[in-house]
Amino acid sequence: MKILTIYSQLIKNILIFIFIILAMIVVLNFSDYNLKRSVDACLAGSQKLSESKITDLKAAKKFCEEEIKKNKD
Repeated sequence: MKILTIYSQLIKNILIFIFIILAMIVVLNFSDYNLKRSVDACLAGSQKLSESKITDLKAAKKFCEEEIKKNKD
């Protein structure tokens, strides 16, 4: 009977470990998604501002990515 409880505890621990790994994968994938959405919002906002001196889309995207990463840290 003790072997059965040890075995069930082992299965439970393995399932918890698998759940944690899957949760980490989901969180890491969504962080890239959130960064992309933030950059898109920054680009849209910079197009509406008349003060923005960035007219090239690639330069604006690079600027937005740098600013978001700087603010993230």
